Amino acid sequence: MVREMIQKTLDYVDSNIKEDITAEELAEIAGYSVFHFYRLFQSAVGIPVMQYVLRRKLLYAIYEIGQGRKKNDVVYEYGFETYSGFYRAFIREIGYTPAQYLREYKAKRPYKINIFQEEHIMVSNKLISEVLVNWGLQDAKVSDIVFPETGEISDCAKYVGSNMVIKYTANLGSVKKANQISKALNSVGLTAPSVIPTIDGKEYVTVGELYFTLTRKVEGERVMASGLYLDDYKEKARFIGEIVGQLDLALAKIDTIAEEADLGKCVREWAVPALKGKIDMNPEAMEKYAAQFCDLYRDLPRQVIHRDPNPSNIILAKDKWGFIDFELSEENARIFDPCYAATAILSETFEEGNEDKLLTWVGVMKEIMYGYDSVVKLTDAEKKAVPYMILANQFVSTAFFAGKDKYEELYWINKAMTEWIGRNIEKLCM
Repeated sequence: MVREMIQKTLDYVDSNIKEDITAEELAEIAGYSVFHFYRLFQSAVGIPVMQYVLRRKLLYAIYEIGQGRKKNDVVYEYGFETYSGFYRAFIREIGYTPAQYLREYKAKRPYKINIFQEEHIMVSNKLISEVLVNWGLQDAKVSDIVFPETGEISDCAKYVGSNMVIKYTANLGSVKKANQISKALNSVGLTAPSVIPTIDGKEYVTVGELYFTLTRKVEGERVMASGLYLDDYKEKARFIGEIVGQLDLALAKIDTIAEEADLGKCVREWAVPALKGKIDMNPEAMEKYAAQFCDLYRDLPRQVIHRDPNPSNIILAKDKWGFIDFELSEENARIFDPCYAATAILSETFEEGNEDKLLTWVGVMKEIMYGYDSVVKLTDAEKKAVPYMILANQFVSTAFFAGKDKYEELYWINKAMTEWIGRNIEKLCM
């Protein structure tokens, strides 16, 4: 009942985002006293109600400014008396000037927050500054992490100063796993985020149900998926495959606790049934592909993998490279990583109907696999399983995104990707 009422107020905020919304108004909609509503809202959403309203106004406004509208007209419509007032609020809440934000990132229309569909962790800069006392960094600048090509804002991490990242999660297991893997990789000369201990030597800080960790930022630039379609794509894609292979070689030697995944069961018993009738693919063909994948999956070499080697998690510098975000690492078939890297690149650059570009992606995918093979030496079973692993990844990703407001755009992209891959699966054979 409480969550339903809070969700009702979240929907009201988005529907009336240009109006002068008050906490009293939202409390009345929810049916609680203002005092009680304040506590319930922050417990469910993570930040105070009026800060939430302000943040939504800022994100909607910067999106419209990014679309080319006059900034003074936009900020006035969203309730700011002057542009300077908007400017100060944007810096305080987001951590960038509006001009810097639009110069460096793609401003994306804010997705609908739905607290019934997935966990949303919203943490205010004020709380983070209070947590940073544990490192003696309470006066450090805190800013949002925005992914350049997609415009997505991280909901589990922020920059601290110019060279640190603070992460927060309700999953202590993922914190310990990521820290353990990062330390192990750094110890063998690979670049990964290094944990910064608190003043009293702790690796993480607990606040309520959240766990905060501070790491040194991996220096370099995130890989830009669009850059892999330039004239020298073969060399760049092969390099991606090589470094994913080097990462997996190192991960194979790490003694860490990681969940054991059964991707075959996930595809056959959950993803394919969930997608029947939702994607343009013959149900019998889907069942056939799932069965073929399950048969191949049993013979694939398994180990601890990254699990999320998308371009934004690969960091390149002049003389080195590295990976970030090991929270999802698990024990799985090792070719999951290079196959996932390939489909993540397609997801960020997909243009439905652009057959020339899609066929170029097939070349990108194969070069990634050739690069990976040059490092880890794929078995015959792995080479045969590549197109089925890619389609299996797509079944799982599309089923996961289905029906989630936050991922609506990704759902439609991955749906179209899955349909195209299903029609062209023979082109993906090694």
